[in-house]
Amino acid sequence: MFRRTIAFGLSLLLAPLAAEAQQRTRLTVYTALENEQLQPLKQAAEAALRDIEIAWVRDSTGVITARLIAERQNPRADMIWGVSVFSLLQMEGLDMLEPYTPLGAEALRPNFRSDRKPMTWTGMDAFVSAICFNTVVAQARNLPRPTTWADLLNPAFRGQIVMPNPASSGTGFLTIAGWMGSMGEAPAWDFMTKLHENVQVYTHSGSAPCNNTARGEYGVGISLDMRAVTLKNQGAPIEIIVPTDGVGFDMEGTAIHRGTRNAEAAKRLADWAVTRDAMEMYGRWYAVLALPGVQPTVRGYPAEFEQRLVSMDFRAIATRRDQILRDWAARFDGKSAPRN
Repeated sequence: MFRRTIAFGLSLLLAPLAAEAQQRTRLTVYTALENEQLQPLKQAAEAALRDIEIAWVRDSTGVITARLIAERQNPRADMIWGVSVFSLLQMEGLDMLEPYTPLGAEALRPNFRSDRKPMTWTGMDAFVSAICFNTVVAQARNLPRPTTWADLLNPAFRGQIVMPNPASSGTGFLTIAGWMGSMGEAPAWDFMTKLHENVQVYTHSGSAPCNNTARGEYGVGISLDMRAVTLKNQGAPIEIIVPTDGVGFDMEGTAIHRGTRNAEAAKRLADWAVTRDAMEMYGRWYAVLALPGVQPTVRGYPAEFEQRLVSMDFRAIATRRDQILRDWAARFDGKSAPRN
């Protein structure tokens, strides 16, 4: 009798939790966010939207973009959250994004939001290409400290450079887009051909070059600012170099996938993704945020990043993305790391 009473009492306590679980809408969210960002963002969003559950599908930018495009006739994603704006604009051109203007999106910086009405995407933060320079390796191998991209053509760096494959990595793509923006397209291809002689391997992750360099495997890793700052704050023997001849950048954004069966829940998550609370979360990792007035809390960002951003025509580059990547692969893919 006593056990039955306890069981009955527990059933009464657990019934509301079971009912809440049954009422939650599961959203499949495709992302290229860093792995360590997924759980904090999921917890924060689900705490604010208690009837929504986030199921991440994560890969590097190029891979997740290719998957979304391949699935467009039979989409599996409800939302896209934390993917390059280059990719979002490409998907917009394929009519894959559901028009929706999230509540409060008008307050975002103008270049961090879609110019369509209703909007098709909203921005979160910006990330920038950077050089991770291992000072210990440099001293041991007598490598000069680079200050410009052109410095990386020095024969001293032969086999000492690792950078991301732009077909797989958003960081790789924004890096070559930045070179095209600052140098012009033909000089950029000439530069990449010369740089190729010094590159040991092209990775399929934007973070990997800085991770590898921080471990002492290479002297120079072309990577993204967020990974460089994170590793330096953890004590890695790297210097973050912002080349004086300008750096490419990209924005991460959010969009609703056209055809989702969970449109109302997806709209609520899109609303939350542009709130001050969400922006403060992004500010744990990035220094440039879409919502003015939100102070990032990440430490160690060099001030030169914002001063050295090159001019980028996101829509024009997104339109030519496939052709640029085909040309890059034809020239340089021979040094790409094996795909898992």
